[in-house]
Amino acid sequence: MPLGEFDLIAKYFSRPARRSPLGVGDDCALLAPAPGMQLAVTSDLLVEGRHFLSSVEPARLGHKALAVNLSDLAACGARPLAFTLALAMPRVDEAFLEGFARGLYALADAFDVDLVGGDTTAGPLAIGITAFGEVPTGQALLRSGARAGDDIWVSHPPGGGLGDARLALEMFRGRVPVGAGFDRLRLAMECPQPRVALGVALRGVATSAIDLSDGLAGDLGHVLERSAVGATVDVDALPTGPVLAAMPQALRRECTVSGGDDYELLFTAPPAARDAVRVAAAGAGVAVTRIGAIDAGPGLRWVDAAGAPVTAHFAAFDHFAEAG
Repeated sequence: MPLGEFDLIAKYFSRPARRSPLGVGDDCALLAPAPGMQLAVTSDLLVEGRHFLSSVEPARLGHKALAVNLSDLAACGARPLAFTLALAMPRVDEAFLEGFARGLYALADAFDVDLVGGDTTAGPLAIGITAFGEVPTGQALLRSGARAGDDIWVSHPPGGGLGDARLALEMFRGRVPVGAGFDRLRLAMECPQPRVALGVALRGVATSAIDLSDGLAGDLGHVLERSAVGATVDVDALPTGPVLAAMPQALRRECTVSGGDDYELLFTAPPAARDAVRVAAAGAGVAVTRIGAIDAGPGLRWVDAAGAPVTAHFAAFDHFAEAG
C-alpha cells in the first residue's frame, strides 16, 4: 500500500529537534532565539523546470533546496537554527524521498540546523523551505548599508569563481558543448555551498551584503537601490574557474555577470577594512575578490581591466522569463 501523507512525513521527515520543544508534528513549531538575538527568516520556492532540471539526483535536490535558504541567512550574517519544508510531488516515490531526505539532512547536519515542520501534498514537483536563523540585535547585514567609497567584494571557492552554474546550464541546453570539467560545473549548479561562516564573520566588517542567486548584475542592483548609491565594476576582475576562464570573453562575461545560481556573497566594506575582510574569508575557508567600488552618483557602470567602459547589456535572471 502506498504511503499516505502522515506516514510519509513520519518515515522520511521526522527526527528529534533540538531547538524546538515540539519538533515536527504539531500545528506550529516553537522557536526561542537566545537573549539579545533577533530571528532572521527567509523562504525560497524551487519548481521543477524553473529552478532545477528533472535529471537532478534527489540527494542533490535535497541539498540545494536547503542550501539556497541557508545562503540567504548567510547574507544577513545569521547563524541557522531551524527550517520547515513544504513538498509537492506528483506521486509518492520512495526512492526519490529516500535520496531527497538524505541530501537534505546531510546539509542540515553540516550546519547544525533542525527540520521543525512543514507540509506535503500531491501536485507538480515543487519544494518550499522557510529557514530561521539568529543574529545579534543590530548586527544583521542588510542591503541598505553600502556607502560611497566602499569596496565591492565577492566570495568564491579557492581556485574557482562565479558563473560555473550558468555554464553548466548552457551545456544542458546544448548551447555550449559538454567537455572536460562538466562534472565540476554540474556540481556547482546542483550543490551550492552556503557561505554561512563568512556571513557571520563579516558582522561589523561589511556595510551591506546580498547572496548571488539571480546574477551579479541584478543582485548588486538591489544593493544600490536600497543604499541609494551607484557602482563601478571591473567585469574582467570577476573570478572564474578554469573551465569558464577558457571560454570566449562574451560567454565568460555573460555567465559571471548575469548567470545566477552562484549562491556566493556579494558585500561592501570600507577600504580600511580590507585586511579584516581577508581575515574573515580565510577563517571561513573561502576566497574573496575585490571587483569594484561604490559611487556616490546613481547607476551601475561596467568597465574592463583597462578602465574602458563595457557597453554590453547585462540582465539579471527573471523567474517569469527564463526556464532553468
